[in-house]
Amino acid sequence: MHSAKLITANNKKWIGLISTILFYTVAFAQENSPYSRYGMGDLVPNQNISTKGMGGISAGYSDFQSINFVNPASLGNISNTIFDIGTEVDSRILKSTNPAKKFTATNALFSYIQLGFPLASQKMMKKNKFWGMSFGLRPVSRINYKIEKNERLADIDSINTLYEGSGGISQAFLGTALRIKNFNIGFNVGYMFGNKDFSTRRSFINDSVVYYKSNSATKSTFGGVFVNGAIQYDVKINETSTLRIGAYGSLQQDVKAQKDDLRETFAYDANGGTFKIDSIYAQNGVKGTIQYPSNFGIGFTFSNKHWLFGLDYEATQWNNYRFYNTTDQVQNNFTIRAGTQYYPAKNNTSSKKYFNFVKYRAGFFYGPDYIKVGDATRPQYAITLGTGMPLTSLQRLSYSGEYVLLNTALEVGGRGNKNTNLRESIVRFSVGLSMNARWFSKRKYD
Repeated sequence: MHSAKLITANNKKWIGLISTILFYTVAFAQENSPYSRYGMGDLVPNQNISTKGMGGISAGYSDFQSINFVNPASLGNISNTIFDIGTEVDSRILKSTNPAKKFTATNALFSYIQLGFPLASQKMMKKNKFWGMSFGLRPVSRINYKIEKNERLADIDSINTLYEGSGGISQAFLGTALRIKNFNIGFNVGYMFGNKDFSTRRSFINDSVVYYKSNSATKSTFGGVFVNGAIQYDVKINETSTLRIGAYGSLQQDVKAQKDDLRETFAYDANGGTFKIDSIYAQNGVKGTIQYPSNFGIGFTFSNKHWLFGLDYEATQWNNYRFYNTTDQVQNNFTIRAGTQYYPAKNNTSSKKYFNFVKYRAGFFYGPDYIKVGDATRPQYAITLGTGMPLTSLQRLSYSGEYVLLNTALEVGGRGNKNTNLRESIVRFSVGLSMNARWFSKRKYD
């Protein structure tokens, strides 16, 4: 008997690629968004890379080659172990009409890492019952801004104000779902944690009088358990077509928080750093609560051998958001998503025709942003394109069922319109790897 370890080199190659992606993400995340000052910051797209290319449809979506963590009920359809990782690069152009200025930023950011696997026994499957589970880590929001403002106070002096902030929210989650015939029910449970640090530094500018510079800073950390539930139901149209209806949602989450407040005078040193002159007020370890709002989504997909179409509606009650019982400049919002996928391959398609085995995706989304500054509501919108490209040989994909899939998504859109002072154009490119357990196995031959 002879044995051959045929994928050791591939293992090393893909592990190296994944490590490079994660390093690149950490090294180049330099977002500077003034709107991340409000609420819980800029919300991170919460879909996997597969659905991002279809406008982010998730309520009625399920796929054996990826994990849909927006609707955990889809986990009931998992048939083998799936490892899924994603990252993104975005380019932003922020335009201000008053004053007329333009700012640009490019950011590389981690999207998610997750593992899903089936749990159903042979006895359960014989009764047409299936059980799946997943766990992972993903960011929910990001806070990163640095804004400088120069103004003249009437009959006093000129003043320079520097606003800075950092932080964000992440989730470590565990999801599970049970499928009984055509009905799936599932939920995600996990720990939501993060921090929100912000400061305001003011300096009076005068040629003859020296004023102390002031700094008002608040540093907060928070964490708490979250739960959301979901369902999916399949309606068989004919032998090749299925309508899948889905819904998901969560109740308001009360997250425990702790903050430090500081009011001080300071000065800059020779290296541009700061040092404290005197503390005016300081209070540490102030306990409180952050009310994170409820949300729900509903939608469907229609699929056959070659096509998939989907539509989603999602809404979040941001009017109920509170930070230490304080409201913020946020509002209730909704998002409408629509998308499609085309898979050209047929049962007799030659494995030499690679591009027939690529999944082609497109979609769009539209809705008001949850942040509302002033009287104008900012719309947010984008058109999306994507692909699912097999990286394993098509022979192995056809005969053994093992796969490595490279998912990509391109999003071109923006936030704001002519009625808002700040308009943001966004081009976001996302890439992810999805692979099943068979791909990790060492193949042998006699």
